[in-house]
Amino acid sequence: MENKPFVFGVATSGENFTDREKETERLLSNFRYGVNTVLISPRRWGKTSLVQKVCTLAESDELRIVYLDIFACRSDRDFYDAFASAVIKQTSSKWEEWVENAKLSAIEILQLPEKIAEKKGCRMVVCIDEFQQIGEFKDSKNFQKQLRSIWQLQKSVSYCLFGSKKHLMNELFEKKSLPFYKFGDAIYLNKIATSDWIAYICGRFEATGKKITRELAEKICLTVDNHSSYVQQLSWLLWIHTDKEATEEIFQEAVEDLLAQNTPLFEKQTEDLTTYQMNFLRAITEGIHTEFTTQENLRKYQLGTSANVSIIKRSLQKKELIEAEKKQVYMADPVLELWLRREFI
Repeated sequence: MENKPFVFGVATSGENFTDREKETERLLSNFRYGVNTVLISPRRWGKTSLVQKVCTLAESDELRIVYLDIFACRSDRDFYDAFASAVIKQTSSKWEEWVENAKLSAIEILQLPEKIAEKKGCRMVVCIDEFQQIGEFKDSKNFQKQLRSIWQLQKSVSYCLFGSKKHLMNELFEKKSLPFYKFGDAIYLNKIATSDWIAYICGRFEATGKKITRELAEKICLTVDNHSSYVQQLSWLLWIHTDKEATEEIFQEAVEDLLAQNTPLFEKQTEDLTTYQMNFLRAITEGIHTEFTTQENLRKYQLGTSANVSIIKRSLQKKELIEAEKKQVYMADPVLELWLRREFI
C-alpha cells in the first residue's frame, strides 16, 4: 500500500510532519533536561504529532518515555488506573507483577515513575494527553493539589501535559488560584507559516508525479486559515481530484467536497444553538471580532444586552465553537465558518 501524500485526522509523522523545528527543539531540550512542559493550542493544530515526534527523538536507555491519553477518564480512580498501567507497560513487565501483588495507594501510584527511574538508573518523561479532563473530576481542585504536591518533588521525572480544549487548559495553568499555575514551561503553538505549507504542499504533489502552482497551494492555506488538519485534508481532496495538474476548477470541487464531508458534523454542532448564539456566530462570519457590545452591533445582530453577550461568549467557548485571543473572538473551526458564511448568505 502506497503512503498517502497528505495525512489528516490522525497524528502525523515522518515526511508528513511539517515544520515545527523550533517547537521540536524546545520540547526536546525540555525532555532531556527534565523541564516540566505545558503545551497549549486549539484542537487539531498538531500537538499530539509534535509530542510523539519528540518522544521518538528523545527515547533512549537513559531517558524513558511514558505516554498516556486520559480522554476516557471520568474520575480520579480512572486516572490512577490509566497512569499506573501506562507507567508499568512502558517500563518493565517485572513491575507489573510487583503492582499486582500490592495494593497501591493513590500516592504510591503517583510515585511509581520516580521509583522506577531510580531503580533503573535513568530519567523519565511522562506525557499526558487530554490533561484538561482532570478539571471535570469530582473535587478536582484537591486532586490537582495532590498531583502537584507529589510531582514537583520528583527529581528523576518530568511531565509534558497537553490537551485539545484550549480554554480549559488555559484555566488549569493560568489561573493563580489553581494548583498547576506556573507548573512548567508553557509552549503555545502557533499556526504553521504559509510559506512552509506552500513548500510542503508543492513538494508532496511533485513527489507523486502531479503539479500544483504555489498560488494554488497558498489558496489552500488561506481558505482554511492555515489550520493544520484542514490544510492536509483540503490538499488531499485536491490531490485525489487531480490527474496531472491542479486547476482552479478542481480546487473549487475540492472545497465543495470538504464542506459536504463536514456538513453532518456542522449541522449537529449548530442545531441546538439559540437564536442569540447563532446571531453571534453570524457577526463573526461578517468580520466582527471585537466590540460586540456597541449599540450598533447589539441592534444589527440582535444580541440583546451587553450582559447577554458575555453569557453567549462563555457558552460558545464551552461548546468549543469560538476562541478568544487578545480580546478578539474568532471561530475555532475555519471550515465551520466557511460553511456558516455560505448558509447565512
